[in-house]
Amino acid sequence: MSSDLPRPGRVPLLILGMLALGAGILAGLIRIGVSAPPPGAASVLDHGPLMIGAFFSTVISLERAVALGARWAYLAPLCAGLGGLALIGGLPGQVAAALASAGSLLLLLGSIQVYRRQRALHTLTLALGAAALCGGNVLWLAGAGISAAVPSWISFLVLTIAGERLELSRFLPPSMVARQVFAVIVTVILVGTLPIPGGPGAARLLFPVGLLALALWLLRQDIARRTVRERALTRFIAVCLLTGYGWLAVGALCLLAAGGVLPGTIGYDAGLHAVLLGFLFAMVFGHAPIIFPAILGVRLPYHPLLYLPLVVLHFSVALRVIATLAGLPTLRSAGGLLNAVALALFVAGTLASVIRGAREPRGSTGR
Repeated sequence: MSSDLPRPGRVPLLILGMLALGAGILAGLIRIGVSAPPPGAASVLDHGPLMIGAFFSTVISLERAVALGARWAYLAPLCAGLGGLALIGGLPGQVAAALASAGSLLLLLGSIQVYRRQRALHTLTLALGAAALCGGNVLWLAGAGISAAVPSWISFLVLTIAGERLELSRFLPPSMVARQVFAVIVTVILVGTLPIPGGPGAARLLFPVGLLALALWLLRQDIARRTVRERALTRFIAVCLLTGYGWLAVGALCLLAAGGVLPGTIGYDAGLHAVLLGFLFAMVFGHAPIIFPAILGVRLPYHPLLYLPLVVLHFSVALRVIATLAGLPTLRSAGGLLNAVALALFVAGTLASVIRGAREPRGSTGR
């Protein structure tokens, strides 16, 4: 008998993640001055924990649990999702931080188990990303402040995506030198994540330097450089990936201009959202047609309208980053509102694809 959780049992976990996403979007809109309904009892300061500590942690932990095929691994997305629910319900932040920390520890244990099954650079990278999440959540739990946890949270997300892309590169394997460069880049990012109170300015630059190097490595090595010449869904995924890597580079350059990850600077805000919106959600849009079928067993047939939320996303992020750097708060708010529109279009398009996939014969494909 399989020890994995049946697919219907995964749906509530995904719902918890989507609740955190919705509340996080509302908190973010209110934070930049857009009139929006309150995100439950959560405050605008909970925007980051809801988006990263709850939504992304839930979805990524759920994907990792499916890969591991063990029921205990599903406790990781459950804890992360409940942490988001705690924030929405108005429970003390320490409760949410404790749940997020427990979830990330379970994710780390599951990632180590995956690495033990397959000792490879990409599985090690995934485990290191989970360790970074765990470190960030522990900082949050210890009361160090959200800004102290941000580099660790970004490292978790970036290294998770990098590890997954490295795994897929087996179809066009990077050279030994390229893999060694990748390992050095991961090391630079992780060292740059470490808190260095009063450390020299050069040390603060390690993190954005690592992000920039990773963006350039992915643009050079990812198989998307070739698959973008294909058709339909294959091309769409490649476009999402390549444009996302561009935003990772832009975000890194903004952070470099700011002198590192320094909250309160214009470059910090612009860089943060270039990475967490432009890069990260381009990855979400591109990987959704792969992840959702694997987790829920649903079909997401291709349709050209999939490009609509992607175009709105890139336009909105460009508007927001430019307005932030130029000191134009009204345009910055407009960009933030369009960010939310892009995500709403993505959710609506995904649901429409699920319905369409359920109605179409199994053998049919989108063109």
